[in-house]
Amino acid sequence: MELLFPLLLVALLVPMFLGVRRQKREAEKVASMQDNLKIGDQVITTSGLYGTVVELDDTTVDLEIAEDVVTTWLRQAIREVRAEDAVTTESTGADATSSDDADATATATVEESTEQTETRLTKD
Repeated sequence: MELLFPLLLVALLVPMFLGVRRQKREAEKVASMQDNLKIGDQVITTSGLYGTVVELDDTTVDLEIAEDVVTTWLRQAIREVRAEDAVTTESTGADATSSDDADATATATVEESTEQTETRLTKD
């Protein structure tokens, strides 16, 4: 019975300690990413806005969100830097081509002749 209380404390404190360490590691990783931003990086903000870094300051980042549209954000608002391969895939339109083919295939399978439509509508 005397050993139960210390074991209970250890059982509760160890997960808390490990959780705090993990959060601290994640915060350091995000802070280093925000400190290592450079002009031309494709980024996503915490609000989900995609943009390209066009100018940097100690505390702010200017993002181009559309052609000739530049907005200013705090560095802390940058959630992640987009990977280069994801950016090039989107800009080449590889995904758009495959989705267009899928839409064409789906449309072709959905179409039915007028006889099939009449048969389907007259069934009881």
